[in-house]
Amino acid sequence: MAKYRLVLLRHGEGAWTKENRFCSWVDQKLSSDGIKEAQNCGKHLKALGFEFDLVFTSVLSRSIQTAWLILEEMGQEWVPIQSSWRLNERHYGALIGLNRAEMALNHGEEQVKIWRRSYDVTPPPISESHPYYEEIYNDRRYKCSDVSQENLPKAESLKDVLDRLLPYWNEKIVPELKSGKMILISAHGNSSRALLKHVEGISDEDIINVTLPTGVPILLELDENLHPLGPHQFLGDQEAIQAAIKKVEDQGKVKSAEK
Repeated sequence: MAKYRLVLLRHGEGAWTKENRFCSWVDQKLSSDGIKEAQNCGKHLKALGFEFDLVFTSVLSRSIQTAWLILEEMGQEWVPIQSSWRLNERHYGALIGLNRAEMALNHGEEQVKIWRRSYDVTPPPISESHPYYEEIYNDRRYKCSDVSQENLPKAESLKDVLDRLLPYWNEKIVPELKSGKMILISAHGNSSRALLKHVEGISDEDIINVTLPTGVPILLELDENLHPLGPHQFLGDQEAIQAAIKKVEDQGKVKSAEK
């Protein structure tokens, strides 16, 4: 019997996800499909009888918007939401804005997979000449964060994401879990992967093969020491979920017409 239960998910499809671009810290709303994914996620969680006491999100709109839509579908709009940059997507540095398939064509699919999925490889850092540098670092949301702007990352590996996420997990989320609250975390592909790696003890080598589809809730059942009672569970139609996972994996491959 689980002592604690937690639902984690990657936000619904964003506008740049649809365009197959590295979105990272550029603030994007959900696409029309992403809105439907979030709404369907809320419907499914409601049908399963979930009742949340607290929601955690990043400070990026697609994460927050997903949480809003889920709570609306569940009739739980009143549930408090706490947001932190520490749940943000991985900072992809100089890769931000680039098309993944074009990168695979230019640099090879294996290199793109390493940049996207490996644990400790960091992409080239963003520079002040990057077209999205000013948009990111002049954003008011980061003037309210718990680190100075000059200490915000300029590029991150998945290890870096876990390092900046763990203090928030240990100091903010874990105490709420242990108080008995049912928690939803609406995060991103890599912040969710980092958290799964930590909670489930996934190896540095195996994490490269962990792929999370957009808008699919993940149930974690934990014992009194926050150790998993079993592997994480994707909630929903398993065939559709596997198709969605393949879709994400194919984003980093050269399109057939370009091969």
